[in-house]
Amino acid sequence: MSRIGKMPVAIPAGVDVSLGDQQVSVKGSGGVLIVAQSGLVKVSSEGGKLSFAAANDSREADAMTGTMRQLVSNMVIGVTKGFEKKLTLIGVGYKAQAQGNKLNLAVGYSHPVNKDMPEGIVVATPTPTEIVIKGADRQRVGQIAAEIRAIRPPEPYKGKGIRYSDEKVAIKETKKK
Repeated sequence: MSRIGKMPVAIPAGVDVSLGDQQVSVKGSGGVLIVAQSGLVKVSSEGGKLSFAAANDSREADAMTGTMRQLVSNMVIGVTKGFEKKLTLIGVGYKAQAQGNKLNLAVGYSHPVNKDMPEGIVVATPTPTEIVIKGADRQRVGQIAAEIRAIRPPEPYKGKGIRYSDEKVAIKETKKK
């Protein structure tokens, strides 16, 4: 069985977890998150902890045990603390501006690029060259960050573009005569 799947998930105070037949829902100060429950995993709650066990001895059940445990753990962390991704704009004249649930980008195109944020995602721009994306759902925060980065990914010769704040871009050497 998965080593991750064996560890129980502690439920902190202020978080309500409800186990249904087909889904697990986690409710807290950050919102409500729901994940579909796999038939290969048995979820049980006792003493403020959630335990996960494989429903049968198949390899898929073992794999899904660790996956389901991590999904629920991320939901518990999301409704208590939340997740965030930071992006950095590198390039002359590149800037970002957050207006409500919209992100306006000027990244070297002949037109400004506007990106609408979905429900549950908050975007902020502490400086014109930094973007901070926050939310309770880890997958959605990462997906929105990837979509924003895809608008102008970093190019390999000068490093201009939108990159994650901890991303290292390998700069290529230009062609010599």
